[in-house]
Amino acid sequence: MPTILVIDDEKSIRNVLKDILTNEGYKVEQAADGEEGFEKFSTTDFDVVLCDIKMPKIDGIEFLLKAYELKPEVPIIMISGHGNIETAVDAVKKGAFDYISKPPDLNRLLITIRNATDKKVLVKETKTLKRKVSKVQEMIGESEAIQKIKNTIDKVAATDARVLITGENGSGKELVARWLHEKSNRNTAPIIEVNCAAIPSELIESELFGHEKGSFTSAIKQRIGKFEQANGGTLFLDEIGDMSLSAQAKVLRALQEGKITRVGGDKEIEVDVRVIAATNKNLLQEVEQKNFRLDLYHRLSVILIHVPSLNDRRDDIPLLTNKFLEDIATEYGQAKKTIDKKAIEALQQHNWTGNIRELRNVVERLIILSGKNITQEEVKNYVIH
Repeated sequence: MPTILVIDDEKSIRNVLKDILTNEGYKVEQAADGEEGFEKFSTTDFDVVLCDIKMPKIDGIEFLLKAYELKPEVPIIMISGHGNIETAVDAVKKGAFDYISKPPDLNRLLITIRNATDKKVLVKETKTLKRKVSKVQEMIGESEAIQKIKNTIDKVAATDARVLITGENGSGKELVARWLHEKSNRNTAPIIEVNCAAIPSELIESELFGHEKGSFTSAIKQRIGKFEQANGGTLFLDEIGDMSLSAQAKVLRALQEGKITRVGGDKEIEVDVRVIAATNKNLLQEVEQKNFRLDLYHRLSVILIHVPSLNDRRDDIPLLTNKFLEDIATEYGQAKKTIDKKAIEALQQHNWTGNIRELRNVVERLIILSGKNITQEEVKNYVIH
C-alpha cells in the first residue's frame, strides 16, 4: 500500500485529502506545516508527498528544495490556491513532480498521484537493474598489499594461467577473481562461480560436469554442468579446499586434458575454460592431512594471490567506509551520511573477524541507526561490543 504525506496548514484540506486518498487505498500521514512535514519526511519512507506552497515556518518551496536534496527519488506534488503558471514552472524546475491548483480536480489529482507512484517504482527498478548489469565493483585500497594485488592482476589477467587466491572469509577473494576475468581476453564470455562448500559432496560432480538423464534417481533430465557453462570463459571454484577427493580427481583430469564427461555418460566433451580457485584453508596442510591432492594443488597454483585480512590493511578502512557510505545511500535512495574522524579511528581499532563483508554490514547498520553524521559514540554503541 503506497504511503502519502500530505503537508498543508489548513486542517480541513488535509482531512478532505486524507478521506479521498484513504478511500482510494492509500495510507496517508499529515503534517500541519513545512517544518513538521520535513521532520516526518526525513524519518519515514513515503511514496508521494502532497505539499502546499504557502505555509508558516517552512514554506512549500523551501521544503521542496530540502526534501529533493535528501531523497530525490520521492515525487513531490505541489498544491496551492495562490499559484500561477510562473509558480508552477518554478516548482517543477526545482524538482517538483507536478503542480496542482486548489481546489484540485479530483480526477487529475488521482492520475498525478498514480503516475508519481509509478515513477518511484520505475526509478527503484532501474537502480536495481543498473546494479545487476554494472561492471565489477572497484577494488578499494591504497595499502601496499592491495597495490601488489592490482599489479599482479594486470600482469596475469591477459594470460590463461590458472590462479589460486587465498585469504580469510570476507576478505575479497571473489572480487579478485572477477577482476582477473574482467581484464582477460575472455571477458565477453561468462564467469561461472561454484561455491564448493555449499554443495553436498554427492552432488558436486553433477554440479561441475553435469549429468545424463537417468544417471541417478533424481536425474529426471539432462543437466549441463558448470564446466560446459563456462566454456570460452572463466570458472571460479570458490572454497575449493572443501571439494571431495573424487571430484578433485575429475577436476584434475579436466585441467590436464581439457575434456569432461557428464555423470552417467561416456561421451568426452571438450571445454575451453580458465580456472580460478579460491580458499580460506591452507591447502598444503590439507595435502599433508590427505584432504587435498598435491597434483591438483600444483595445477591450480600457477599464480598465487593472497588477499590480506582487513586487520592487516587498516589504513584502507577510511576509503572503504566512504565507498560503502556512498553505495548504501544510493541503494536506499538517501543522501550520503558523513562520519566523524574519531568514528573512523574507532572502526580502525575494531577486530574485523568478518573482514570487508563485516565492515560493509557495520556501515549499513550505522546508516540505519545513526543520525546524519555518524559519531564515535554511535560506533561504540552499534559496532564495538
